[in-house]
Amino acid sequence: MVENNKSDSVNQEQTLDIERVKRRLDMLDQRLDNIDSMVTAVAERIMNQPITLNITCPYCGKNIEITIIGSEKPRA
Repeated sequence: MVENNKSDSVNQEQTLDIERVKRRLDMLDQRLDNIDSMVTAVAERIMNQPITLNITCPYCGKNIEITIIGSEKPRA
C-alpha cells in the first residue's frame, strides 16, 4: 500500500515535470519564430536599398568605401 502511494506520487511528479518541459519548449519555439520573423523583415528591408560601409584603414588612415547592392527575388 505504501509502495503504491509512493509510485503514484512519483508518477504525478514526473507527469508535472514533463508538462513543464513541454510548456517551456513551446515558449522557446515561439520566441525563435518571433526572432526569425524579425530577422527576415530586416533582411527584406536591407535587400531593397544599397548599403554603404565607410571604413578607415588603421595603418594608412585612408577611407575605404564598400557599397553593397541587394536585389530582391521576385515573389509569386
